[in-house]
Amino acid sequence: MRKIRAALEDFGQMMFFAADVVAWAFRPPFRPDQLLAQMAFIGAGSAFIVGVTGTFAGMVFGLQMNYAMKQFAAEGYVGGSTAFALTRELSPVFTALMVTGRSGSAIATELGTMRVTEQLDAMESMAVSPIQYLVVPRVLASLVMFPVLTMLFNALGYGGAYLMGVYVAKIPEGPFIEHTRQFVGLDDIFHGLGKAVVFGALVAIITTWRGYSARGGARGVGEGTTRAVVASSIAILLADYAATVIFVGA
Repeated sequence: MRKIRAALEDFGQMMFFAADVVAWAFRPPFRPDQLLAQMAFIGAGSAFIVGVTGTFAGMVFGLQMNYAMKQFAAEGYVGGSTAFALTRELSPVFTALMVTGRSGSAIATELGTMRVTEQLDAMESMAVSPIQYLVVPRVLASLVMFPVLTMLFNALGYGGAYLMGVYVAKIPEGPFIEHTRQFVGLDDIFHGLGKAVVFGALVAIITTWRGYSARGGARGVGEGTTRAVVASSIAILLADYAATVIFVGA
């Protein structure tokens, strides 16, 4: 019971923290330089790992779909099936997980270190809100860059599937591309981008909260970072399931 109570109290505190973030996001002074710096860190800094993951995920999925479709002599549908899976599920989920491991852990560690070394307390003593100065730019940057990175994953993932399908599996280029146009529309792309925005908000709030609330020196920072990555990954998968049930149906 004590652990359950502690978990509920921590969740409640995180909700109040998220409400403070939303409130501070609309209050001046606004700091575009901080926002751009975080967009570069989260977006440009994660582009390589997202791009590599997207390329190989598309290549593997393309080969697997070719193997499956070959049983029904329907290899031309590999392009459409792969693009459909990428835009609606694989790209937003894989992107969020990769960015969580790369940028989310760094955010939790940075804020946690600032907490245990009393830098956040020093900011408060100078009448500077740590939430407005440090947390809000990271949350806003995540909301912007998660969809951008998801589109990068889409493009490179489909490119990898195209290489495997057309040049390795020898699927005719015409049916490969034409079925992609038939299978994937703007609503599928926006479905995936909507998930990316939700994932960005979840990851940003969870990782900043874990760093902001860290206690107990270096050990506490490490535990906070681990909890941030684990909780963010679970939240991504739960939110993905919930969004799929709501918008697609059980």
